[in-house]
Amino acid sequence: MMEAGGGGAGGRDERVPPWGAQETRELIVARGEVEREANAARRSAKSMWEAVAARLRERGYRRTADQCKCKWKNLVNRYKGKETSDPENGRQCPFFPELHAVFTERARNMQRQLLESEPGASVKRKLKRPSGDRSSGESDGEDGGVESQDEEPMHSRKRKADDKKQQSQRMPEKSRTGVSSIHELLQDFLAQQQRIDIQWQETVERRAQERIVFEQEWRQTMQNLEQERLMLEHSWMQREEQRRMREEARAEKRDALLTRLLNKLLQEDL
Repeated sequence: MMEAGGGGAGGRDERVPPWGAQETRELIVARGEVEREANAARRSAKSMWEAVAARLRERGYRRTADQCKCKWKNLVNRYKGKETSDPENGRQCPFFPELHAVFTERARNMQRQLLESEPGASVKRKLKRPSGDRSSGESDGEDGGVESQDEEPMHSRKRKADDKKQQSQRMPEKSRTGVSSIHELLQDFLAQQQRIDIQWQETVERRAQERIVFEQEWRQTMQNLEQERLMLEHSWMQREEQRRMREEARAEKRDALLTRLLNKLLQEDL
């Protein structure tokens, strides 16, 4: 079980133990789970990170909410490639698939919620605006009941009616403009996600090609080394054969010399 610094502000150990790979994956999973719940419960950021820390404690890792938040921020920076100037730094993150799945699910949930909530909100605004106009009209009518209608000029009443029509026409246009801007933001976000996916696929394919080239070069190097070893072994065998032949020749000469000496000694004795 991982132990993290805790306790009061006076006696707390400031040294934070390093995050392991499995613990980091559990943090990403817990963040995704709590985020799905937070979309419905509307939790604050503090309570959300406390819930993440509680999920980690259930999995056997003791971390505080601040430690989880700090680690998540570092992961997001690595995912977005902001720690270095290398544009491919985010795809080099070892936890890129897990983080990408969380952010993709978040984008889909945001799009679904906006599509579900915006039509109802626009209808409520459309229904609310005329009621406000009617209430203002009723108040105008009450004020007009106190004063004499003959004292109000006819063109003033027409101008007020035209203003009400223009206001009622402008409100749907504003709501449509807001909806279109949100859709444009969502489309930009999805397009960015697609570009990240394409770049990640290209990086994987490029690395696979580099690995194939490296393996081919390695095989060629091994073949060259094997050929060189065979040549050296053949050369050594040739030298050994020549040395053996020289030794045999020396032995034959020595035997012949000894034979002549023995023959000569025998002849002298006779």
